[in-house]
Amino acid sequence: MRAWFWTLVLLVVAVGLAVVLREHSGNVLIIAQPYRIELSLTLAVLLVLGLFIVLYVILRVASWISSSPDRFRSWRGLRARKKDHELLESGWIHVLEGRFGEAEQELTKLLSRTRSSNTRVLAGLALARASHGLGQYARRDEALQVAQETAGNDPRLREATAIVNAEICLEQNRAQDALSWLEPLLQASARNHNAARLALRAYKLLGNHDQVYVLTRQLMRRNNIERGEARRLIEVSAAARIAQAGIEGFKPVWADLKADERTLPDIALAAAQVQDAAGNPEEAGKILEAALNAGLEPHLLNAYSQCPPDQVARRIAKAENWLREQPDNADLLAALGNLCLTGQLWGPGERYLQRSMKLRNDVRIHALLGNLYDRLGREKEAMNHWRLAAGVAGVLPVLHMHTVLPAADTRGDPNLVDVDPIPVAAPQAIESPIPVAASAADYLDADSYTGTPGTAPANAPVQRAEDASTDLEDYFDTAPIPGVDLSQTSDRPNRSNT
Repeated sequence: MRAWFWTLVLLVVAVGLAVVLREHSGNVLIIAQPYRIELSLTLAVLLVLGLFIVLYVILRVASWISSSPDRFRSWRGLRARKKDHELLESGWIHVLEGRFGEAEQELTKLLSRTRSSNTRVLAGLALARASHGLGQYARRDEALQVAQETAGNDPRLREATAIVNAEICLEQNRAQDALSWLEPLLQASARNHNAARLALRAYKLLGNHDQVYVLTRQLMRRNNIERGEARRLIEVSAAARIAQAGIEGFKPVWADLKADERTLPDIALAAAQVQDAAGNPEEAGKILEAALNAGLEPHLLNAYSQCPPDQVARRIAKAENWLREQPDNADLLAALGNLCLTGQLWGPGERYLQRSMKLRNDVRIHALLGNLYDRLGREKEAMNHWRLAAGVAGVLPVLHMHTVLPAADTRGDPNLVDVDPIPVAAPQAIESPIPVAASAADYLDADSYTGTPGTAPANAPVQRAEDASTDLEDYFDTAPIPGVDLSQTSDRPNRSNT
């Protein structure tokens, strides 16, 4: 648009000059003895303009020729910077793609040829990243040193160098070294959000919950951290601060929390544990109730069900209100059952636990029912639930009731010399497909034996009559205890002395 405007202006000026000069009849007389030159005004004006244009062109050409060396140097510099930028761009792309070998080659070449301090710093930082990825830590430290020295007093380059150093230290779990790079940046500017986030990671690694709490608050106020992540960090750090403060420092830490933060599960649980340890179960119950009103978390319900007998009635009434809103909550039913057991309300406790067991087959519910039936004297049902609890937990295999473990073979024990000899030709025990423990290596499955009940199989090892017993109590009474020298404790006559 600007070009069209100036073209129009020039056309208007040209037309105006043409009209003026055409109508003007004046002459121009130039007297230079012995010459006398007479020209029309139009021709004189045209000659002056032509002479000006010729002189301008001559001067411009002379200036261009005289500035050729500078222009050539500038062109060479531009070309070199372009190549440096291409190498730097390619090197960083290789670093981001994880091609550290190619990145190291290009960045090493760039670092050796560039004269720009900015490019040199950036190339050194990128080379440090590539060397770190390759595990060449000496080369990495050398590149970082070059970048730090080249940065000089430039604040932006020094900040970039410190950030890269801190990130590398954090990747190696060297949190204290990372903080040594980050603390000057945080002191220089409280609004350095990237440095604050890195410092937050470092304090998390060090377990400094006070600093984690403070930095998370700062980042939340400036909207530089995701809200969900901030709540998780506050929950973990505040819970740790409450546990560390104890009942003496509980009030200031608790007062520093917002109302919605006090209902976070970990915070409420830590506060309740502190109050319970201080002998304040009623205050602990109120803290847990506020958190449970926000959400019936299983571990909070478990903690809520652990209380002295004098708190049972109040907590049962509160839990039954929650049960009206969530009648199929297995954790809530288990908590009610536990509270009933604490208050010796056997009938309601059994009903709550059985309802919970219908919803979920849980080891804790089986254990609670086992304790309930044991207290009521119903030993068979108690044993059955304890066995089911062990099976659900996966800790112990559920053994057949009719299997018998024979006495252990102690022939290889050098400390036990008073055992009865076992015939050498005795055949090996039948291998069982069921995995057994080392102490049950001679386990014999009764299902695989088809002989007459009460008689030993034909291939069983020969034993003395006084030692043969199928009673489990006799087995555990007579089996040797690993690591115990029975030659010093056995009441049998020592055969080595006879």
